[in-house]
Amino acid sequence: MTEQRHSALAIHPIAVEEGDGEQLLRRRQIVRRTRWLVLIVLVLLALGAARTVFVRIANARALEAGTAERAKQYVQTALPRMPTAGQTLSLPGTLQGFVQSPISARASGYLKRWTRDIGSRVEKGELLAEIETPEIDQQLSQAVAARAQAASGLELARSTADRWEALRKKDVVSQQDLDERRSAVAQATSNVAAADANVQRLKQTEGFKRVVAPFAGVITRRNVDVGDLIDAGAGGGAGRALFMLAQTDPLRVYVNVPQAYAQLVKAGQPVVVTQAELRGQTFKGEVARTSGAIDTTTRMMQVEISLPNKDGALLPGAYVQVSLPLAASRTLTVPANALLFRAEGTRIAVVDAQGRVGLRAVTLGRNYGENVEVIDGLEGTDRMVLNPSDSLAEGDIVAVAPDQPPAKAAPAGAKKEPA
Repeated sequence: MTEQRHSALAIHPIAVEEGDGEQLLRRRQIVRRTRWLVLIVLVLLALGAARTVFVRIANARALEAGTAERAKQYVQTALPRMPTAGQTLSLPGTLQGFVQSPISARASGYLKRWTRDIGSRVEKGELLAEIETPEIDQQLSQAVAARAQAASGLELARSTADRWEALRKKDVVSQQDLDERRSAVAQATSNVAAADANVQRLKQTEGFKRVVAPFAGVITRRNVDVGDLIDAGAGGGAGRALFMLAQTDPLRVYVNVPQAYAQLVKAGQPVVVTQAELRGQTFKGEVARTSGAIDTTTRMMQVEISLPNKDGALLPGAYVQVSLPLAASRTLTVPANALLFRAEGTRIAVVDAQGRVGLRAVTLGRNYGENVEVIDGLEGTDRMVLNPSDSLAEGDIVAVAPDQPPAKAAPAGAKKEPA
């Protein structure tokens, strides 16, 4: 490059003299280092820019994936179950004596004495009370006398008829007269028979002066005392009964079973009876019989339960609870939190293999509290959605959450860590 060219570019020409070679070499080294430094800086800037781009792309992808993940609707599912054990139905009941009857008087009079009081255990035929019956005694004496009078008339009629039979053979009297004497004998015989029947009636009535137990049991009530007027003609109602007698072994319990469970109760089923006052004690009985019909007023069926009571721990009239185990029904049951109550009716959301939701119309049966029977509309292989949201609609795509293993129970005696 000429000097004029250097002048035009305002660059001083480098004189190649002694000592200038070292400066020129140093300048070239500086230029070379500067170029490398600039190149390194550019590379670093390019790497930083690339890293920033990659980070932003990764963040964008992660954000997109997180948004898509959070946008998924996760649901918990369960399968309908067939109950393996029946339900235990608890019903209130009142204990009654197996045989429980008011003991009334058949003869009128005054109470002479009573031999058994409340709480007494008596055997069949044992004397409970005696009644004085002077009127019946006099009537019996009069009936005996009337019977003797009728017997005398019969003897006279017979002897007369015999005499007239002999006279008739001699043709002294007419046949009509003989027939009249024979008729008198028949009439006298009927009078004797009537007198005998009246005597027997009064003797049986007089036998009712002794009030005896018709069966073995316990006297639960005594309504009379010595000297009380006993009126047999007032009827034998419980209000005028002398005693109340109950057989306490076994006992009867009557319970009313709702119509929904009536078909599951059969004779011979075991039951468990408990009484609140007898804590820790249970008494086993069985269903003796059912009424076999539903009461149209209460829509319940009456069931009679026979309950042994050999030790006398249970008292007639006590209020008890009867636990009646029912046979397992062959109907599917679902959790109550799987039901959807919509305006068009009760629905259950089911999920197919592709995660698509379908709403099934179902017919419900008995309600067990946590579980409900489904009579129609559901199959045993349908996977139901638990706790479905109100916004869940037909055809929605959902993700089924994995089943969580049940939590292990803490060992007995283990202390709970404070929160």
